[in-house]
Amino acid sequence: MVEILALVLQHDEQAVLCAVELALEAGVATKTHVINVLHRLTDGKAPPASPIDAPQALRLTREPVANVERYDTLRDKGQRHAS
Repeated sequence: MVEILALVLQHDEQAVLCAVELALEAGVATKTHVINVLHRLTDGKAPPASPIDAPQALRLTREPVANVERYDTLRDKGQRHAS
């Protein structure tokens, strides 16, 4: 927390506050993330785009099922399928 507050000595107070707010909104309240967001804001580059919602056409029609027995049968045959 002290290191984040000390960023005000090197950067604009409003930019640091904005970076902290963006980090909290993203759910990643770490010093490293706040510094990363602050540098993105001060570099003049555009902020990251918001997540894209996939259209309904891209949803799975049949959910995959975990079949752990398949791996047991491969192992029992003594074959190497992957290294």
